[in-house]
Amino acid sequence: MKAVHPASLVIAAGVVAALHVGKLPPALPALQQVLGVSLVQAGFLLALFQLAGMTLGLPAGLLIQRYGPRRSMLAGLLLLSLASALGGAAQGATGLLASRVFEGLGFLCVVLPAPGLLRALVPPGRLSRTLGAWGAYMPLGAALAMLLGPWVMAQADVAWGWRVWWWLLSALSVLLAAWVCRSVPADLSRGMAPSRTSSPVTRHSPVGPGLLRLTLRSRGVWLVALCFSMYSGQWLAVVGFLPSIYAQAGLAPSLTAWLTALAAAVNIIGNLAAGRLLHRRVPPLALLVAGFGAMGGGAWVAFGADANPWLRYGAVLVFSMLGGLIPGTLFSLAVRLAPSAATVPTTVGWMQQWSSFGQFCGPPLVAWVAGLVGNWQLTWTVTGACALAGTGLAWQIHCLLKREP
Repeated sequence: MKAVHPASLVIAAGVVAALHVGKLPPALPALQQVLGVSLVQAGFLLALFQLAGMTLGLPAGLLIQRYGPRRSMLAGLLLLSLASALGGAAQGATGLLASRVFEGLGFLCVVLPAPGLLRALVPPGRLSRTLGAWGAYMPLGAALAMLLGPWVMAQADVAWGWRVWWWLLSALSVLLAAWVCRSVPADLSRGMAPSRTSSPVTRHSPVGPGLLRLTLRSRGVWLVALCFSMYSGQWLAVVGFLPSIYAQAGLAPSLTAWLTALAAAVNIIGNLAAGRLLHRRVPPLALLVAGFGAMGGGAWVAFGADANPWLRYGAVLVFSMLGGLIPGTLFSLAVRLAPSAATVPTTVGWMQQWSSFGQFCGPPLVAWVAGLVGNWQLTWTVTGACALAGTGLAWQIHCLLKREP
């Protein structure tokens, strides 16, 4: 049997971490029934997972730079497993909420070191395509969760089905941690080559607060991070609430699962396309503008326009698929615009911190607008504002890249 490439295991670890993000939406109807969770509370349940990333992304990147990406990823997978096991045993909403915070911390420890690991594990000529594939970890994990979650939960009664789902993902995280420990090499220092625009890492490279200052003084790092927040908040808000929207419309749970899974999965197409198009020298600005334009227009057709249901669903697919161009592009830009090779973990950490901020704010804000109006028809104004802001940030990134030597 051909051995699995270590880079594939790194991407698989991201997918498993994303399963923990995506496991909640299909369970929301059961949690609302069992625990009496309101719509706004459901929004915060979706968002609370991002609390660790929103507050600890940059410090976590610094710790990863100090202790090593492989060790950090293993710790994250084990923390995800423990928190998911405890969450599945929770007897009330408080315990579940607390477990989601620790799951968020585990998620952070898995995804932050991944771009640096991939940079060390693949040759430079394949890096753009590999980072494009990495950008698909979230939609792939979310799609699998939307598809598998309802089936797993249906194997038990409503009070126990979601617990079985939590415990199953806990076991999966442990198994993948063992696989990563066995197959991803411990010493990756030889593979940590600098990017085209980064200075090489030496024993005189800044550490600790020096790395933080170097990262936060970079305009490119800020632009990429803010741009990611404009994408992540609206994507999670739309895809995360699809099961609830379709359940309110009276669709069967099995059909809802397939429709939501497909909406999440098509985002992978955009991520993979971004890696290939960047490899072919398509300007990042074109990809970012196309992505944000599709998200803004798709959300308007899906929720604001007077269209038939299938046209609305097609707009959701366009929203997600072309929106996938954005993360695939931004992960590549994060490695490219990092001030030095040593600051790649802190750069990705800052990007993740702002991504988490967007995901923390997006779902509750969309839920608040929906509750205020009484339906979902004006929620496109929130996502449209994010799309406009993201387009402006993309233009600023383009101007910065033009000044590169």
